[in-house]
Order: sequence, then structure tokens, then C-alpha cells
Amino acid sequence: MSKKYNCSIRTIQRKIDSYQVIIPGKESRVVVVLMDTTYWGKNFGVMLFKDFYTKENLLKYYVKSETNSLYIQGVNELQSKGFRVAAIICDGRRGLLQSFGKIPVQMCQFHQVAIIRRYITKKTKLPAAIELKEFVAMMKMTDKESFEGGLKLWHTKWESFLNERTSNPETGKSHYTHKRLRSAYRSLKTNTEWLFTWYNNMELKMPNTTSAIEGHFADLKNKLRNHNGLTLKRKMKFIDEFLKA
Repeated sequence: MSKKYNCSIRTIQRKIDSYQVIIPGKESRVVVVLMDTTYWGKNFGVMLFKDFYTKENLLKYYVKSETNSLYIQGVNELQSKGFRVAAIICDGRRGLLQSFGKIPVQMCQFHQVAIIRRYITKKTKLPAAIELKEFVAMMKMTDKESFEGGLKLWHTKWESFLNERTSNPETGKSHYTHKRLRSAYRSLKTNTEWLFTWYNNMELKMPNTTSAIEGHFADLKNKLRNHNGLTLKRKMKFIDEFLKA
């Protein structure tokens, strides 16, 4: 650009820095809110609130860390601006799913699958673990009643296995032998209430994952990679222009 317009690089930088991002006004309406956070490094991230119906980005916060209080603040801010939040889709952060009163909340099923993968590694040879992973993979193709029934059958089949304990000969104390598998089951058991909110609220036509917002984040990061070395201020201006929120 410096060569094309016959001016210094610094002049080009000043022109870009003087550009003011205009965030368009948002029309208040009924929305289904997708919300998630992405990071660049450990201390810089963007929390985004997106309308599933129109795909419009409604609100964003620059954050150092992802907290339930910020998600709650964002939903409250949208409501204060006149939006009627019909439903929320988010990840399964502890305590977040229960934080929005009577608003239906859907836990992202992809996040739940990822949680199970962390507990049950790809290399597991335990038949119970393999069976649970295969069962969870069918989550997106089933309904709440079928899922709850299948999970109950799995637990009945493997209950004795899950209750096996290993003793420490030195201390005489014992612990569950298959702790990670028990944790995987407990996660599914606890979160089932929020994994099928979409099924219990079919009239809202809400999604069962946050994939729409994650795809948006992926596109943003791919474009930012073409501009490695941006100062934080310039990176934020790029993000402001990209998200328009």
C-alpha cells in the first residue's frame, strides 16, 4: 500500500488507526441466544452473544477469563435493551446452566461429547468405556426419552464394574478403580436435563449445539492469522469490524 499510494508505511498506519468502527444499532426482538468465548493466548478473549434466528452478533465483551457472571451480565444487558430471550445455547460450565431462571437453556451437545472424550481416552480398551462412547456418539440422533433409557440400561449393565474398588496396601484405604468412567457417567446423568431442551421446546426451533458461533470464531481467527504481529489495539479494532457487535 505504501508503494501503491506513494506514501510512508507510517502514514498508512495512521490512516488505518484513525478509522472508526461503526457498530450498527440492533433491533430489539425475540432472540435465541448462542453464547461462547474464544481466546488468543491466556489473557485475551472475546465473549460473544449471537442470535440464532438472524445470525446477527448482538453483544460482545473483551475478557481475560470466562465467567458465569459475565454471561449472566450479557443476557441481562440484552434484556435491558428490549430483547426477549426465548432460549439460550451455551457450553456446560459448572453452575451456568441453572443461572437464567425460566429461560430454557440448551447445553451444547458437542461440548458434552468433548467432556466424555476427556474422561475416556481414544485408546481405552475397557468394553464399558467403548460402549459408553458409542452410545454418546448417537446423542444428536435421538430424543430425551430414548437417551435416558439407553443410559439407564448401560448403567444397569455395568453397575458392578463401576463400583469396583482398588485397595492401597500401604494405607489400607480404597478408591474406585474406574474413577474416570464414573465421572463420565455422572456428567451425562447430571447434564441430561439440559441436553434435550431443544426437544422439549420444539416450537422455538432452537439448535442443540453452539456450532454456528464456533464456526464464526474459526473464520475470525483464520483471517487474523493473515495479520500476525498486530498490536492489541489494532487486533481489537479488527475484531470490532469483523463482529460488528
